[in-house]
Amino acid sequence: MSDFTTFFAAGRDALLSGRATHDRPMVEGAARWGAAAILRPVGPVLERLAELAQDVGTVAGPGHWAHGADCLHLTLRSLEPYRSVIPVDDPLRLAWADALREAAEGLPPVRVLLRGVSPHAGGVLACGYPVDDALVTLQKRFAHGLAARGVRDFERGRVRDRWYVSLVHFAEPVSVTTAEAIVGWCDERADLPIGLAELTVAEIVQAVLTGTGVRLDALESAAL
Repeated sequence: MSDFTTFFAAGRDALLSGRATHDRPMVEGAARWGAAAILRPVGPVLERLAELAQDVGTVAGPGHWAHGADCLHLTLRSLEPYRSVIPVDDPLRLAWADALREAAEGLPPVRVLLRGVSPHAGGVLACGYPVDDALVTLQKRFAHGLAARGVRDFERGRVRDRWYVSLVHFAEPVSVTTAEAIVGWCDERADLPIGLAELTVAEIVQAVLTGTGVRLDALESAAL
């Protein structure tokens, strides 16, 4: 199960000590915001997450990326550096899709309990706690499928063991006053019940900058 106690404390300290970081608009070949495999919440849980993202986005102020329903997600795996165009017949895209469908076959929906929010150097997230082993099984199967198809490991052996939904990414420098306000907002909601997300579809997505935020366009999908 994910443990956010140390993560929360480190994120809080980073903001209060002026060590916030921020994202920049996507450019070709950048390490951030490349194609990824994700799972998106739906229904009331998604609505609650969107409300929280809008709320903390107001606290952060204009210029930051407060995520809407078209961006809220749990990341299963990052796949490559940023590309603005990924053709439907791209060999990597085809390999990702095959590996994802193979990984999802026969698995039940992934269930993740979302509870509490946490600050971190680059933004604010909602904390996720898988209630069974379906998510880790999907993760392992997908990694195996990619390796079997000769797809290089963009995550360089990293094994995700902390699951979350990002609510806001900072997109410009964060002032001391704003950092303090964000930390206070998170302190008040550190154990906030958000809901049980039942995730029935895994997707390969591409990030698109909208001008005021980010949306994730689905390239491929696999049902659980």
